[in-house]
Amino acid sequence: MKQFFYESLVTASGELTPQEVFLNFLAACVIGALLFVSYRMAHSGPVYSRKFNVSLVMLVLITTLIMNVIGNNIALSLGMVGALSIVRFRTAIKDPRDTAYIFWAIAVGVCCGVSDYLTAGIGSVIIFLYLVFFGFVRDNERILIVMKLDADARETVENQMASLFSGKAVLRMENVSAAGRKAEAIYEISDALLRESQKTNGSCMSRIAGIAGVSSVSMVRQEDEINQ
Repeated sequence: MKQFFYESLVTASGELTPQEVFLNFLAACVIGALLFVSYRMAHSGPVYSRKFNVSLVMLVLITTLIMNVIGNNIALSLGMVGALSIVRFRTAIKDPRDTAYIFWAIAVGVCCGVSDYLTAGIGSVIIFLYLVFFGFVRDNERILIVMKLDADARETVENQMASLFSGKAVLRMENVSAAGRKAEAIYEISDALLRESQKTNGSCMSRIAGIAGVSSVSMVRQEDEINQ
């Protein structure tokens, strides 16, 4: 029994032939390209990072390399886990979906590293279809309406905002000057609410700017994918 455990820990190197290593990396490249295309299709605009997308493919290849080295050598795998545990990552994730892509890349690398191409292929196709479909789902954009006005016009502005947006506009901030003459208010609405109001009332910005006592109005769009 002791001899068996010794051979399992030390002598079982699990060396791969050059052909097997080549096939592992070839499969990793093919599935990594699928991952690359999926990430590009699911992300658009400022949130898309070409460097991060390339890094995902590199992560697939690096994981495949590690698995090729480990093989079925238990001692080497434990040593590799210990060595990698000292690595600390501080990269900010702008989009929660990026975490899923990172785990996908690691899983593909593990499967290709152990020559389990069938699992890697079928699983990647299913994940690809899922992420592409839900990649087009976007959080409803938040819109901030920032206005400067006379303090005496605050009640009028509040009533007008309630009328324009069916009482769904949320007052996020209100500042009043020390003299009590000038004020600044910030209202938050959704993009869908703005479109609905514009169909009924026309240009909301013009309506708000036309309120007596309002000196300026600004509209700022907030996207959760960028601000996280």
